[in-house]
Amino acid sequence: MAKKEKKEPEKPSTAWQGTYGDMITLMLCFFVMLYNPSEVDIQELATITESLQMNQTDTPNGGMSLSSGRLSDLGNTISALPSLEKGKNLGTTMKKAVSLFAPEIHSNKITVTSDERGVVITLAADYFFKKGSAELNIDETRDALLHLSEFFNDPELKDRRFRIEGHTDNTPVSQERYDVEEDESLEPAENNEENYTNKRDSQKFNSNWELSSQRAINVLYYLADFGVDEQKFCVAGYADTRPKFDNNTPEGQAYNRRVDIIILDEAHF
Repeated sequence: MAKKEKKEPEKPSTAWQGTYGDMITLMLCFFVMLYNPSEVDIQELATITESLQMNQTDTPNGGMSLSSGRLSDLGNTISALPSLEKGKNLGTTMKKAVSLFAPEIHSNKITVTSDERGVVITLAADYFFKKGSAELNIDETRDALLHLSEFFNDPELKDRRFRIEGHTDNTPVSQERYDVEEDESLEPAENNEENYTNKRDSQKFNSNWELSSQRAINVLYYLADFGVDEQKFCVAGYADTRPKFDNNTPEGQAYNRRVDIIILDEAHF
């Protein structure tokens, strides 16, 4: 008797994979459209990332967990956990700053960025200050300072705190003072009061710490004169300890000579 041939079962259809792939792609596009990077609170994102990280040496059996130190840090910053409203407010604030200071941004006199501290408005020291001095070029910068004071008095910022940070390059104050004297070639017979003031002001700083601090203080003085509430501000001078660019080039040094005005994130109050 002849054996019946065994029929192999038909392979299952894979048509469903096309439909499934289309659905996943549409969902991805949908969530990408919802995502607005300008409204992300960087400090909050950093807090979440830090809380989820663990040292390679802290790998207990049975899964991942937070060490006691990281757990306590997470508890101390519980108020900084994600808040859509807070992130949205800082994102809106940054957009307003970019719009308000557009002329100064285009001329590289002011830059607006954001980092873990909050929204950072950077004033180029070479434009706002006289060389080797904490004295503001008030005739040239008055309009910019007025715009800054109006911006900080915005009702949306009434509950915010601000910090003014002074920064220098790595040129010693003594060398910078020497350059000022060589460039200006001051002589008593000239009786040039403005140049004499510049020279005298450049000689009164013993270090870049003093210069950076005094620049931050002077910016606050003028903002207060123009109507901001100085009780919401604090000042700090960092000399050349926090460069943004390499100090080995003149361009890098120019970018490092700056004053940062920071709209602080709530976690940095």
